[in-house]
Amino acid sequence: MPDRNIEFGKFGARGVKGYEAAARRLDQLAGFIATPVTQRRGMLARLHYLTRSERARTAARAAGLTVTDRTLRSWAAATASPSKKSLGQLDTAYLQVRRQNVARHLLQRLNKDGRGTRVEFHPLNQSQVDRPHVRAVSFRTLNVRNWDLMVTAWAADDDEAMDTAWFGDITADLGSDYGAYEYVMNIGFAA
Repeated sequence: MPDRNIEFGKFGARGVKGYEAAARRLDQLAGFIATPVTQRRGMLARLHYLTRSERARTAARAAGLTVTDRTLRSWAAATASPSKKSLGQLDTAYLQVRRQNVARHLLQRLNKDGRGTRVEFHPLNQSQVDRPHVRAVSFRTLNVRNWDLMVTAWAADDDEAMDTAWFGDITADLGSDYGAYEYVMNIGFAA
């Protein structure tokens, strides 16, 4: 797409890709376990989430958790401790399974039977940019009615699909100004 920024930040602008800000907000709405996986409480909470049913265990295996059921039981009983690699696998599997489990609910909440969700676009920070290079962007709000592609890509943790959804579904209704919101400081929406 010719209107994408090739050298973002060259003149001092700061921000994050819009789809990354939206993904962070979706993560907040998903309600992940707050305690880090490195603490026993956080590890046990993730372990319980991934092993509470046969369906959950199958989803955890599909998400990359490769340790045996016997090892999982020994971690829960505190007779063995997971390695850093295993903790990483546990956390990654938890995030993927949690996203897949809440995606349908989030999609329903965000689409609201076609009414959509009001989104606030906080423009990128240009305080360090010299005046001749400052782009005129402002705070905008928009009612986004179709979240299907964004939530599906978020659940699959597919950055490329989220970027495509950002430009195809989320910012397209901003009119000719949509390219100015490729990078933002923050995205706000409540569901």
